Amino acid sequence: MKAIKITLPASLKNLQVVDLPDPGQPGSGEIRVRLHASSLNFHDYAVATGKMPTAEGRIPMADGAGVVEAIGDSVHEFQVGDHVFSCFFPHWHDGEPPIADFSTTPGDGVDGFAQEVVVKPSHWFTRSPENYTHEEAATLTTAGLTAWRALVVNGGIKAGDTVLVLGTGGVSIFALQMAKAMGAIVIATSSSDEKLDKVRALGADYTINYRKQPEWGNEVLALTLGRGVDHVIEVGGAGTLPQSITAGRIGGHIALIGVLTGGIGPVPTAALMAKQQRLQGLIVGSRQHQKELVRALEAMRIKPVIDSVFALEDISKAFAHEESGAHFGKICLSF
Repeated sequence: MKAIKITLPASLKNLQVVDLPDPGQPGSGEIRVRLHASSLNFHDYAVATGKMPTAEGRIPMADGAGVVEAIGDSVHEFQVGDHVFSCFFPHWHDGEPPIADFSTTPGDGVDGFAQEVVVKPSHWFTRSPENYTHEEAATLTTAGLTAWRALVVNGGIKAGDTVLVLGTGGVSIFALQMAKAMGAIVIATSSSDEKLDKVRALGADYTINYRKQPEWGNEVLALTLGRGVDHVIEVGGAGTLPQSITAGRIGGHIALIGVLTGGIGPVPTAALMAKQQRLQGLIVGSRQHQKELVRALEAMRIKPVIDSVFALEDISKAFAHEESGAHFGKICLSF
C-alpha cells in the first residue's frame, strides 16, 4: 500500500512516497480503516519541515478519514462500511487532559494517516458526520475540534456573545462558522482585503485588516463600543497576544491555540490581570468532545471550507501551498 514517510533531515523535499505491506486484519478491539483523506495543519507542517523533532521514517499527518473495512472481536461501536475520522489524542477519552506533549499523537509521536490502510484500536476513531465527504471529515480531527473546544467546551459560548477570530486558517474559519450558527457576533482579522471579503460572505459581522490597522485591539474596542469581545480565538501567540488582551472584555476568555508568531515572547501580564481575563491554553480535545462535535455539526448543518485538494503523492506541494499563506480554510489530501 502507498504511504508517505519522512526522511531525516526533515524537509518538504524529504517526504518520500513508499510502498508498505498491508497491515492485515484487525485483532480484538481493533478496526481496519481504508483511508481516503487527510487535511493539513500547522502542526503537521512543523513536523514535516523539522521545526518539531520527529523520528526517521515517521508517517506524517494527524488527520485521517475513511471507511471501516473490517472489525475485530469486542468492537460494538462500528460496523463495516461506517465512515470514520481519527482522534488527535487517541488515548484521551474523556475528562481532563492526561498528556502534555505529542508522544501519542498520530503523525508526530507515532505514525499518522498519510497511508492508505490502517489497523488501529477502535477508540482511535469516531464516526463522521452524516453527508460529509471524507475530505470534509478529515478537517475535523484537529481544526474543527480545536474551534469547538475553544468556543463551547472551554468558552461556554451563548447567543449574543462576541467572538474575535484571528486570520483565515482552518480553526479560525471553523470558529467563525460555529459562532454564527450559535447566534454570536463575529469580528475577523486578516492582512488580505480579498480574504476579508470572503469571511464577510461567511457571516462575519465586522472585519479588520491588521496590516492597515496594527493597533487592531483598539479597533475591536471601538466596534464593541468599548466593551471588548467575550471570546478571542488566539492563533498567533506571543506576537498577537497583547492586542488580543486589549480586544477582550473585562473577564473575557482568550483561547490560546496557536503560536504562529513564535513560541515565546513578552506578555503584558499586568493588563491581563487588570482586565481579569481567562487565558486558556488548549490543544484539540478528547474523544468525547469529538463525538459531541459531530452531533453539533449535524444539527447546525455546517460544512467545512476547503481551499484545495491535493493527491497524497503531492503532499510536498500541498505543504508548500500552506507555507505560502495563500489558502483560505483547509487544505486536504485525497487518496
